Amino acid sequence: MSTMTRTSPNIIITGTPGVGKTTHSETLAQRTGLHHLDINDVVKKHNIDEDRLLDCIENDLEDGGQIIDWHACDLFPPRLIDLVCVVRCENKVLYDRLKKRGYGEKKLQENMDCEIMEVLLQEAREAYDDEMVVELRSESTEEIDANVERIEQWIKNWKKDHGKEGKKEVQTQSEQDKKDEDDPMFLHG
Repeated sequence: MSTMTRTSPNIIITGTPGVGKTTHSETLAQRTGLHHLDINDVVKKHNIDEDRLLDCIENDLEDGGQIIDWHACDLFPPRLIDLVCVVRCENKVLYDRLKKRGYGEKKLQENMDCEIMEVLLQEAREAYDDEMVVELRSESTEEIDANVERIEQWIKNWKKDHGKEGKKEVQTQSEQDKKDEDDPMFLHG
């Protein structure tokens, strides 16, 4: 087994569409300096399917410091993930959010059923150790702020527990901004 070289954890923010995954991820990235890895953007940018997705982002995950924003989580190997946050929302609030987005009746019902049946929460619990999975409520700005503060504290504790407190990766800004998924030859090499 190799020694962990990551100086920051990888965190999955998952949940049914409309629960607030991206809001949580963007706010957390702004407040912590971790990288918001929006999987929908990666898939669109590289026109790849789930089978090739992990190939595209695996090096970023091995480097650490990723906030993975996606509607699923079981694709990502547990060895590369440190925390899984399943964002949940009261059904009426979620229904209103999805309706406002213009979801058609079929898509709206599928997503509501997914939330009601706790599909993503169960997926997370089956794919990762129980202590890695947390359920977060996201009905108000106050709840989102409290969730982000809670995750920020968790990150500080992770760094302390892993001897990474106060350590920064030595990289130029262009190296920090460049990710494997940005290299057009990455999937062809």
